[in-house]
Amino acid sequence: MRIPARIALAAGLSLLFALPASAQQERVIRFGHLNNADHPVSFGVKRFGEILATKSGGKMKVMEFPASQLGNEMQQQSALQGGVQQMSAPATTSLAGIIKEFGLVDFPFSVANYAQADALLDGPLGQALIAKLPEKGLVALGYWDLGFRNVTNSKRAITKPEDFDGLKLRVIPNPVFLDTFKAFKANPVPMPFAELYGALEAKAVDGQENPFAVILSNKFYEVQKFVSATNHVYAANIVLVSKKFWDQLTPAEQKMMNEAANESRGYQRQVSRAAAQKAVGELQAKGLQYNEVSPAEQTRMQQIAKPVIDRFAATYDPAIVKLYNDELARIRK
Repeated sequence: MRIPARIALAAGLSLLFALPASAQQERVIRFGHLNNADHPVSFGVKRFGEILATKSGGKMKVMEFPASQLGNEMQQQSALQGGVQQMSAPATTSLAGIIKEFGLVDFPFSVANYAQADALLDGPLGQALIAKLPEKGLVALGYWDLGFRNVTNSKRAITKPEDFDGLKLRVIPNPVFLDTFKAFKANPVPMPFAELYGALEAKAVDGQENPFAVILSNKFYEVQKFVSATNHVYAANIVLVSKKFWDQLTPAEQKMMNEAANESRGYQRQVSRAAAQKAVGELQAKGLQYNEVSPAEQTRMQQIAKPVIDRFAATYDPAIVKLYNDELARIRK
């Protein structure tokens, strides 16, 4: 018996809409980042992808593009806003150009350890910053660990603020970083990360500052002599999604994305912090001269940076600044 075409079509459509959301459509998520495939950010992307594939029955697939394959920080940010790339995991620093209050995360010497950093970012302040992103075409699923930033250079060990004097240091294109290192009398040079190794090799800059795992993964020990544990800023990555892509997802798919991000976060942080600890020994084994900075000299650096912090804080949303200061008081207790 032949079934009329209209009835067959209606039956097919009703069956389609009866299927669970995850079974309706396959999604390919292009997830780009700046770090190499042996870096903890890459491990986080892989774990996120595994969890999401499991939750979606294989319908949501993450394709990782490490090592700046999809462009530098700003290029990937634009690609997300335009909807041509689905996800990235840049340092929060890169967002200060579109939402200046993200500069609060980069204030030097604001947190002293990982527990304080997690409490600050996972709490009300981190959520208030995330809430500002959709109007800029971005959605954030939380924060990953990048680590405390430390200085390498080819000239001398950094043991006190005066050792920065005259050093040409590559910094992230971020006003807080630029003015902090100017206060230390260094010569900060903003530059995309993808260009950094070549600039160090050519002696276009004397040094740079990054977490230990980044320094190791990118083989900066080949073109630097000194690594100094300045721990001047705690750096976090933020897991970003294109809002254009996010708005195409069903509520069930959005829920799976959020759950995968939450479940992969603890793993990524654990791997990142273990890698940072291990990297110090490996950098020394590669020939870098390592030194720590005494608490007294760190306090001096903090005092030099304070006018920079105060100046920037005065230009931010007062409600966010108050929340930031309240949260710092809470987590430091």
